[in-house]
Parts: sequence; structure tokens; C-alpha cells
Amino acid sequence: MTTVAAVHTALPPHRYPQDRLTEPIGDLCLAPGADRAVLRRLHTSAGVRTRHLALPIERYAALRDFRESNEAWLTTGLDLAERALTTALAQAGLTPADVDLLVCASITGVAAPSLDARLAGRTGMRPDVKRLPVFGLGCVAGAAGLARVHDYLRGHPGGTAVLLTVELCSLTLQKGDDSRANLVASALFGDGAAALVARAAGTGTGAAPAAGPAVVATRSHLHPGTEHLLGWEVGAGGFRVVIDPAVPALVRRELGAQVRGFLAGHGLDTGDIGAWVCHPGGPKVLEAVTEALALPDDALTPSRRSLAAVGNLSSASVLHILQGFTEAHRPAPGTWGLVLAMGPGFCTELVLLRW
Repeated sequence: MTTVAAVHTALPPHRYPQDRLTEPIGDLCLAPGADRAVLRRLHTSAGVRTRHLALPIERYAALRDFRESNEAWLTTGLDLAERALTTALAQAGLTPADVDLLVCASITGVAAPSLDARLAGRTGMRPDVKRLPVFGLGCVAGAAGLARVHDYLRGHPGGTAVLLTVELCSLTLQKGDDSRANLVASALFGDGAAALVARAAGTGTGAAPAAGPAVVATRSHLHPGTEHLLGWEVGAGGFRVVIDPAVPALVRRELGAQVRGFLAGHGLDTGDIGAWVCHPGGPKVLEAVTEALALPDDALTPSRRSLAAVGNLSSASVLHILQGFTEAHRPAPGTWGLVLAMGPGFCTELVLLRW
């Protein structure tokens, strides 16, 4: 059995109310004198109150090209990753030398050697630690990463694995791009890193008791013919976001049957789930999930709370939400939970949990 021993989110120190970011972002994305009504409306309706940025907002204008943005991702990302990783391990009563597998996901920058390779020596991991850097899963990587960690631990009794997600979304903002997708991203996404420590049955007694749930089952699903809905267009300026307005309609049409079929395989229905760990893709996506699954109005409150506090952290968001369920809002023993996220592909990932 895979159990979640600890989850910790590390956020940059540069925290801003949403209304303090709108005009500086307008300066970056819109031509001088351009109408800002759409930008202001998107920032007001995004469901975000505050966000943390990798850099002070005034420094973004000085980033001249993708190379400089990516260097900022690497420098800041490594620091946040180390904080998230070492804190989560300490909370689990473990050290970096106890880690057998490190899965590291990010879609907001690239590096070779990858983040995980650079962190291994920096934090004191064993030379034989297994590493798996992941790029391309985007927002779904928090759920998919947990599922793949579970797959590994099923075959390694007594093992310890860490899922690390590092997303500095603000560094992908395209200057001079007034497209709706870029403006939506400018309103929605925040920056942060998160680490989840998972252990398999048989782990030695030196670690603290698991603070989180057990992983019961997982399921992945690719939607054919939907590759154009979400992702990046990669060019000289770096990562230009693709967010198709058809995503909420797809969620309404497809998600209900997927989730109900998955749960039915375990003798459950949506009403049996007491902890919804749903990626906060944005207000329209959360509304679509609520309608597709016929959920009570308050079922996705943890997702809306996370979105309001830190914005959409891409792959780190479901871990930020799960952290709340291992700390202030810990469910009663026996409670069923479901981690649900969607990402480029277009794909869905489900992870069934039980406390």
C-alpha cells in the first residue's frame, strides 16, 4: 500500500494582491494606449485574490528573451524545489538519503542536467537514487505524478518516493501578446513548488506516521482528437500558452462518465467521496466539473480556496490542495478522496484515496 507521508508547498516571497498586478501586466502585454477593459475583466473574474511571483513584478520588463526567463526559472525553481523537498521529508521524519525515487515535473522551464539531477547532490541524496524528470504533462502532472509514484512503490515494498513539482508560470508570460489565451493566463496562474513524500508498506520505523491517505487505485484517460485544446506553442519567445475556450464544454460532456465508471469499479459513487482534490483550472472549469459530476456547491471549496490564495499553480495545485487535507482540514479515518486533474493531451488523471 502506498501512503502519503507528507506534502509541502513552497511559494516565492513576492506576493501580490490580484488588483496590484493588472496594470503592470497590461504594460507588459498590451500596446501603449490599448483598451484594457478585457484584461481588467479577466483579472477580476479569475477567482484569484493573491498570487506569488518568481520575481518582483517590476523585473519582468527587463527579461529580454527566453534564455533569460529560463535562467530565472532554473535559479528560483531550484531554491523553491529544495525548500519544498527538504521540508516535506523532515515532516515525514526522513532525510534526502532515504529517497529511492525522485519524480520531478515542470512545464514552465527546461534544463539538462534536469532539476532533479541538480537537487540530488545539493540536498544529499544517495548516488543510486532513481530519477524521473517529466515535461509536457502540465496541470495534470500533480495527479499523474502521484499515480506513477504509486506504480513504482507497488513493486518496491519498503521504498520511499518523492513527487516534486516546480511551476513558475509567470516566467512564461509573453510580452506584447494581447491574445485572449495570454491574457487569461496572466490573470490565472501563480508560481510555486510542491513536494509529496510517499511510502510503501514495509518502510522502516524511523519515519513519522503517515499524515495523509493511502492510494487505492488510479486511472488515466486521453481524449482523442483534442491535442489542440491545451498546451504550448514553442517559439523564439519561449512558451506561448494555448487555452481553448472549448475545454469547459469537453469537461461537461466527458468527465461524468469517466469518474462514475472509475468509482463504480470500486463500489463507489460521487456521493461517497468526502474529499475532492480537484485541480483549479479556473472558475469555468470548476463550474463544469461541478455540473458534470452533480456535486454539492461546497464540494470544490478547497480548490476555490487554493485558487483564490495562490492562483493556478499548474502541476503543483493539487498538491497544494492535498496539503490542506493533511493539515488544517484532515478528513476522518475511512473518508474516501479523489484527486482529479486535466492537462495537455487533452487528458484526465484520477487517483482514488482513502484516509
